[in-house]
Amino acid sequence: MNEPRVAVVGAGAWGTTLAALVARTEPVLLLCHAPETAAAIRDTGRNERRLPGIDLPPMLHASADPGEFAAATDLVIFAVPSTHLRATAEVVAGHVAPAADLLSVVKGLERGSLLRMSEVLADAGGFVPSRIAALSGPNLALEVARRLPASAVVAASDPALAARVAARLGRREFRLYVNNDLLGVELCGALKNVLAIAAGAVDELGFGDNGKAGLMTRGLAEMMRLGIAAGANPLTFAGLAGIGDVIATCGSKLSRNHQLGVELARGRPWAELEGTLPGTAEGAYAVDAALALAERHGVDMPIAREVHNALFEGKSVQRCLLDLLARESKDELADLQAWVRSLTPVSGDPA
Repeated sequence: MNEPRVAVVGAGAWGTTLAALVARTEPVLLLCHAPETAAAIRDTGRNERRLPGIDLPPMLHASADPGEFAAATDLVIFAVPSTHLRATAEVVAGHVAPAADLLSVVKGLERGSLLRMSEVLADAGGFVPSRIAALSGPNLALEVARRLPASAVVAASDPALAARVAARLGRREFRLYVNNDLLGVELCGALKNVLAIAAGAVDELGFGDNGKAGLMTRGLAEMMRLGIAAGANPLTFAGLAGIGDVIATCGSKLSRNHQLGVELARGRPWAELEGTLPGTAEGAYAVDAALALAERHGVDMPIAREVHNALFEGKSVQRCLLDLLARESKDELADLQAWVRSLTPVSGDPA
């Protein structure tokens, strides 16, 4: 087998899925955290723990040694949990070729710094920010691994980088679009996970389709409020990374964040759930950073605040949802109108 020119860092469900997608057409290195995981994948041709029942292509090589990065590697995909991205980038950075394209598929915000995942990569790995793209969208890993139709968006400040990544990873059954709003795409990816926790709770408590639709719509509104305040393009929130991923993550039982909401509604505390979920429920790690970012920009995020209360304050999910229902009604478009006014030239100003 030729030396892999693509490396995927992280052997979770999504990292393994993307490695398998690439390995259908060219060799790929899947860098695992644990040598035992790498050995099991090499021995069985499967990552049974993360992608049960999925056979991996023979051109996928699993290893736990970053020293196996080839000098010719020209695309490195980071697919580790958000809480481990900084440490992973620090370990891997010295093995990444100076000209390689970098792609983050991690959906989160770093607690404390409030950095987005591309910013964490740049900061921890010493990478030039313009080399880093992000992929986001309605991408439930098991469905993509089964070759069911899916789509996503690749965002980068450099349009040529986004185009290269989309051309490299895109398939007929995995349709990729591009977007230059890296900020908006990454905020969508982090914030929709918080909303999905609330959606899982709504499903478990039997609030019905009308109630869930209302929650998702108002959740998208608060995502957009924060995005506008941070400088993102509001239209990004109407795209694949925004409403597309909201629909998938809030509606599917394959979503770990949705599953977390279901379990919280059953009365199980986060302290008990954290180590038992099959994978990482990123919304639980993003919610406090999202609220801190909202406070920085003077934005109200009531749904995210109640998700925090259910996770970390011992407040019952039922009480959280009832308190949301008791909120005073408001103008549905007030926040968007403020954004439109900010774009409208003041009389006498140049258009």
